[in-house]
This record gives sequence, structure tokens and C-alpha cells, in this order.
Amino acid sequence: MYDKNNVFAKIIRDEIPSRRVYEDEFAVAFYDISPRAKTHILVVPRGEYTDIYDFTANAPSDIQTGFWRAVRNTVDAMNLRENFRIVANTGPGAGQSVFHFHVHIMCDERFKSDF
Repeated sequence: MYDKNNVFAKIIRDEIPSRRVYEDEFAVAFYDISPRAKTHILVVPRGEYTDIYDFTANAPSDIQTGFWRAVRNTVDAMNLRENFRIVANTGPGAGQSVFHFHVHIMCDERFKSDF
């Protein structure tokens, strides 16, 4: 079940400050407060989706398309197009700690030789 008071829902509603790098009607992108890479940005869809399964099963197609466009626009806005990773953790065993669907965009010079 979706928790309307999770930290990402509060960020989307501007109840908690964030360092936003991109936003539109579909998503909000902001720096992770506990980065795991030199550049670590979270992209969170506007809407109540707990994980990627919930999002892909229940978000209308225009919302899904808009979200992925926001991800691409975030990558472009940060000039990361040639060197980034996208990660979506699903479930506590995979490291998901906030149960609002989101993706991590990460970039670090070491990725170039890490693939």
C-alpha cells in the first residue's frame, strides 16, 4: 500500500526541500542526499506508485511516457548523455527504502571502464 507521507511524496508537494535539477508535470528530479556516485540524481514520478511493477501496471500510458521523457530530459539537462546508469531498486531486499517508484541516475568517471 502506498504511504502518502513518504519522503518523496513530501518532496513533490514541496513540504521537504530538495536540490531540484528538473521538473515537469510528470516528474521531479533532484540530488540524492546520500549519493553513491559523483553525480547521483533521483527521478520521481508525480503520482502514487510504490515500485516499477505498480507504475507499469497502473500508471496510464501518457504518464509512463511523460516520466521516461523526464528521465531523458534530466540526463540531457545534466550533460550526462555519454556516461550514466539508471537503476530502479524494487523491494527491501534490493535496497528500496522509500516505497515511491523512482529511478537513480548515476554518473562517475569510473563507469567508463566498469561496463
